[in-house]
Parts: sequence; structure tokens; C-alpha cells
Amino acid sequence: MSYHISKKINGSFDNATAKVKEALQQEGFGVISEIDLKEKFKEKLQVDFRNYKILSACNPKLAHQAIQQEPNIGVMLPCNVLLQEHENGEVEVTAINPMETMAAVDNPNLSSLAEEVSQKLKTAINNL
Repeated sequence: MSYHISKKINGSFDNATAKVKEALQQEGFGVISEIDLKEKFKEKLQVDFRNYKILSACNPKLAHQAIQQEPNIGVMLPCNVLLQEHENGEVEVTAINPMETMAAVDNPNLSSLAEEVSQKLKTAINNL
């Protein structure tokens, strides 16, 4: 199993970003932050870079349950969703696979939560 879930879609980067946010919302996630690395690389390094944005998505109900089971799990939250534009104009949407990342945590109580979060992220990406 891979550490990420990925799909390539057509359309503009801005349109893809809006679609991803809507798909995440349909699965109970809110985007709590956005990091535009194209902008940051230009600002801090004076480097031109392709469209590359990281959305931090959180499902409050599931995050609350996870923290109740494992108080330090916050270091692995929220779920990151990456959008990057390739040279051919395709936008690749990639989300972390919680089933893989949570395997590093020695707490069997998190397995069902990780599976639920993974399924919701897969559904969101598949619906794009």
C-alpha cells in the first residue's frame, strides 16, 4: 500500500483547487490552511516554480476521536492534500494515506479511525 492516494485531473489549477475543497467538504473535511509553495519559493528564494499548493484538511469529529485515543496524534494532523500542476497542464491531486501513516503509531484503537479517514479521502479524490 502506498503512503498516498492520487489522481490526475484536467482543468485549470484554480478550478481544481475549488473542486478539491468542495469534494473534501462533502466528506466532512474543512480546509484549515493553504500553503502556496509556488508563491513562497518566489518570495523567499526568488525561484520560479510550478503551481504547487498544500491544503491542510481536518474532519473535526474524527480528529477529536483520534486525539481521545492517542493524545499525541496531533503531530500527524491534519491530513495534507497536495495539488500540483504538471508541464502538460494536468493537475495531480494527492492525499496522505492515513492507513499507512498511522501504522507508525503503536495504538490498535486508531486502526478503524485511520480506515475511515482513508476511505473518506479516497472518496473525495475519486469524486473529482
